[in-house]
Order: sequence, then structure tokens, then C-alpha cells
Amino acid sequence: MKNKVSEMIKDKLFLVMLVLGLLTIVAAAGVMTLRRSGGEPPYMEMEDGDSLLAENEPRNAADEIAGESNAQSAGQETKTANTASNRENPDTVIREDTYEPAEQELADTAGKPAQEDALAAGSGLNAATAFVLDFADTSRLDWPVRGNVLLDYSMDTTIYFPTLDQYKCNPAIVIQGEVSEPVSAPANARVLEKGSNEEIGNYLLLDFGNGYTAICGQLKEVSVSEGEYLEKGQILGYVAEPTKYYTVEGSNLYFEMRHEGETIDPLDYME
Repeated sequence: MKNKVSEMIKDKLFLVMLVLGLLTIVAAAGVMTLRRSGGEPPYMEMEDGDSLLAENEPRNAADEIAGESNAQSAGQETKTANTASNRENPDTVIREDTYEPAEQELADTAGKPAQEDALAAGSGLNAATAFVLDFADTSRLDWPVRGNVLLDYSMDTTIYFPTLDQYKCNPAIVIQGEVSEPVSAPANARVLEKGSNEEIGNYLLLDFGNGYTAICGQLKEVSVSEGEYLEKGQILGYVAEPTKYYTVEGSNLYFEMRHEGETIDPLDYME
């Protein structure tokens, strides 16, 4: 019995040793194969995502540079064509983006030499129209209303005021006018002030430029605003009912003119 057990154990040990030997041989064969193939593991290396993105970036940049180059080339071609066209036709002026009138165009529109202080006209005029406030001693005014002079300018002597029944100096002229008769700007002007007082009612203070100003009083339905630029002949408003200071004289336009703050006779400048 003991001999059989010993034999069985020996057989099992033999089998175990045989299996281990086979495994050793297989392992040794694998190692030899790896060494012959250079020792590199038999699999492919995949490029990571960062390297792939890195490769794409230069391509995008190149595309952008190419696009800019094309745009610049197109722009240069256009400019070259425009330059060639201008040489062929020197009277043609090409303006880009927005229209800006040339100095000569401003002069033609205003009827005066263009200057750096050209001022855009106010409402009621074409937006492209411009003129300068350049009133001078030789300039002439239009009559704001057509009528007889009821009271003359007089600062050296007194004159008689029928409504007040007294004599006093008069810094303006009082021009007869029918109620609701339109009153026009006597020259290119800017509205400095729009107001009202007891003596001359609603009035406008106008700036003609170079220190010349004027006051138009006894107005109603005034259609202009402070700061607005006016063209000669533009309607300012209409003749109003006279204030209590001029009831006997009747409806009229009060017109006072000054230069550098000193009153002057408007009739010296009327056409």
C-alpha cells in the first residue's frame, strides 16, 4: 500500500515538473522572439489629442494669413484701378464711406468764400447747406417786413412816442406791419436768445457775425429755436398785436441793431 502511494506521488511530481518545464521553454522562446524583433512591444502608438490639435493650428493660421493676403490684394487692386481712373479723368473725385462736401461746394452753396468756421444751417434747410456768419460794414440787410417806418432810430435826440405821449430816445426802428404778416431773417444769422418782455412782446436776438446783432420784437408764432442757424429770408414768425407801449402806432415790428454792444441805425444797412 505504501509503495503504491509513493509511486502515485512520484507520478504527480513528474507531471508537475514536466508542465513547469514546458512553461519555461515557452517563456524562453517568447523572450528570444522579442529580442530578435528589436525588443519593441508589438503594438501601434497613437498620437495624443494635443499633438493633433497642434498640427491643426498652423494650418488655420496659414488659412487666415492667406485670407488677409487675398483681401489686401483685392483692396490694392481696387485702389490701383481708382488711381488709374483718376489719372484718366482728373475731374472725378472718389469719396469712400460717407459724403463730405469739399470746401468749394460749401462756397457755392453759401454764395461766400468757404472758411474754417462754416456753420451748418438750421432746421427748414437742406442738411448739406452751409454758410458763414460774416456780416460786415458793407453788408446789406433785407427788410424783415415791408412797411413804413413809424418811429425812426434816434439816440442823439429824442423823438415823440404817440402811445406814451412823451419824447425819448429810440434805439431801434419801428416798422409798420399787418397782424400775421410773416417776418423773415434779414441776413444769415444764429438765434442767440428767444424771449418775451412787456415792451416789445415776443422777441428774437440774432447774431449776424463779427459783433453785429439784432433784436426782432412784436412777434407771434415764432418758428425757430435758440441756437438755430437761419438763412437770409427764412421765416422767423409773424407780426403780433402791438403791446400797450405801441397801441397808437398800431401793429409793427420792432427792429434794433447793434455792433459790439452799441446801438446803430438799421436803415444804414437796409437795401
